Amino acid sequence: MRAALRHYGPVLTAAITALTAFWIVVLIVLPQLLMVDFSFRPMLPPSKLGGPEDVHTLRNYATLWGNTVHRGIFLQTIWASALVTLSTLAVCYPVAFYMAQVAPRRRLATLMLLLVIPFWINELLRTFAWYVILAYNGPLNAVLMTLGLIDEPQRWLGTPGAVILGMVYVYVLFMVFPIYNAIETLDRAQIEAARDLGASWPRIHWRVVVPHARPGIAVGCVMTFMLAAGSYAVPAILGGPSSRWFTEIIYNWFFEGGNWNQGAAYAFILLVLCVGFILLMMRLFRVGIGEMAK
Repeated sequence: MRAALRHYGPVLTAAITALTAFWIVVLIVLPQLLMVDFSFRPMLPPSKLGGPEDVHTLRNYATLWGNTVHRGIFLQTIWASALVTLSTLAVCYPVAFYMAQVAPRRRLATLMLLLVIPFWINELLRTFAWYVILAYNGPLNAVLMTLGLIDEPQRWLGTPGAVILGMVYVYVLFMVFPIYNAIETLDRAQIEAARDLGASWPRIHWRVVVPHARPGIAVGCVMTFMLAAGSYAVPAILGGPSSRWFTEIIYNWFFEGGNWNQGAAYAFILLVLCVGFILLMMRLFRVGIGEMAK
């Protein structure tokens, strides 16, 4: 705050602080508190609101554990989101390492553009592009049949694999850039010293690069998991009955069932899950909020 006062002056600093506080309180805190209040109240007609039946209860939360279908979809969403996170990490770590430690500086800008330019297109359009690629008569089946890998077209759409593949593509930048930022600060001399001492590349990554990049890996995993767990467009477009996402159940409660109270309870359960995942990543990678914020 003192640095902001010196840099911007008292008037501009007060304006920035007021706008930030307005954004946090009005657009984040109050809606969340309203959602929590909704989640603990039963769905009642307007005439009964404020009456003896309008009391706080855990009934909306108990619905999830009493509904085996919804509970199965919830557990499936957790597992699939974790798989999306691991798959994205496996794809992005080599790319981030190459960009940070191997690629020449003159080529780095080109690599950055190749990663970023596709994401100038709206997420829905990119997801529909995968819908076309994975379609029964789409390019993927055509290529596989041309190569002789399959005898007839396969149905990729509506499967968990299609949803996971689409999410890995959609959220790849949220994993690659935090890891790149962390590895970029690693002194190249440490890698060269490990090579001179006879360490293999897997051992160098495990003992030198990964420990240094822990904050970036933790941030990438948290962002990817939260976005995957809270995604609606990708599973709605690429998924099917066997790959339903928990967010689709929440959407149904709000907009098809008209039960905002039940939808709020399900949404709050998902929020608690994401917060728990953040704490798990912080403990697993032994990093604090300050390190992740960098």
